[in-house]
Amino acid sequence: MKNENEKYCSECGEVIHIKAEICPKCGVRQAATAHNAPQQRENDNRGLTLLLLCFFLGYLGVHRFYTGHTGIGVVQLLTLGGCGIWTLIDFIIILMGNFKDAQGNIIKL
Repeated sequence: MKNENEKYCSECGEVIHIKAEICPKCGVRQAATAHNAPQQRENDNRGLTLLLLCFFLGYLGVHRFYTGHTGIGVVQLLTLGGCGIWTLIDFIIILMGNFKDAQGNIIKL
């Protein structure tokens, strides 16, 4: 949990001191703004939503539509998630934290 004098690293999401210029975990220089915390919370919610969509409606490709991959979503819809194999692979990728949206942003849990 983050305290009032802490923020999230813009690169790895680790909780760091609010005045830290460089993240001690990943070594990335932090931006001067304090908007990292709401963005991290939004990404956390987005990752959980994506995981649940893939688990419950993955065979329909709903998680692909959610992330902006409409072409792949249509193919998954027509093939029932590649007979479940494609859905299982997507589910594992989401759990590992390597799933990307249509803009190339990684969606983490």
